[in-house]
Amino acid sequence: MLAAYLQYWRINLLTFLEYRANFVMWALFTVVYHGTALLALVVTMQNFPSMNGWNVREVFFLYSLWMLGQEFHNAVFFNVVNVPDFVREGRFDRFLVRPFDTLFQVLTVPQQLFPDGLILATITFAFATMVTHVTVDALFFVLVPLVAIGGALIDFGISLLVAAASFWFIRVDTIRWVVMSLEQEFTRYPISIYQRGVRIILAFVLPFAFTNYFPATFLLHKSETALNLAPWVGVLTPAIGLLWFGVAYVVWRIGLQHYQGTGS
Repeated sequence: MLAAYLQYWRINLLTFLEYRANFVMWALFTVVYHGTALLALVVTMQNFPSMNGWNVREVFFLYSLWMLGQEFHNAVFFNVVNVPDFVREGRFDRFLVRPFDTLFQVLTVPQQLFPDGLILATITFAFATMVTHVTVDALFFVLVPLVAIGGALIDFGISLLVAAASFWFIRVDTIRWVVMSLEQEFTRYPISIYQRGVRIILAFVLPFAFTNYFPATFLLHKSETALNLAPWVGVLTPAIGLLWFGVAYVVWRIGLQHYQGTGS
């Protein structure tokens, strides 16, 4: 599987070299997308200099931490969002007759993929760390990569659940859009600014708050005012990510047993 995965990345890089113009346009889109989001954040913070005790630099750090996990997910796990399309178009069946694990095959469908977003996220996070004067010590260097991986696994677990739902419902575009919108809109700011019901959803139902809010609160040595949880909750992101992936994978396996194809 490792050899197959290395071959997958080799094909991705060769495809990237063949279609460079498309890569450049996609890379520019990534910069514009995050740049626009950050610009909107700055404009918002000019009207509200403090959001429940979070200033513009700290909210920038919050966004950049989410960006790390999100772009790590996009670089490694993004293909899982295509499962509903594979199922609907009848292309998923080919994965069932091959010797490799089905999920592994889904994740390694060759495409023009380059971790440009992850590189941009790393640069953005480094800059955010400097402007917020975060204490950079051994704990920081250990925790941040684990938070990024945990955040990516949370995103992956949720995406995998949506993908598994397509085994029963075929079209899950609405679910996928709702989950994606919820994450992108509500994780840009500290969850303490939302109503209690939204805070509970973002912490315990769809735990996007663990991708950035809780670990950022811990790293910035701030009081957790959204749900009044202990500061050390911020270090649980890797565990939450593994838990969500584990649950999602079980559902995925159950879905495979019930998959009957679309008749294509």
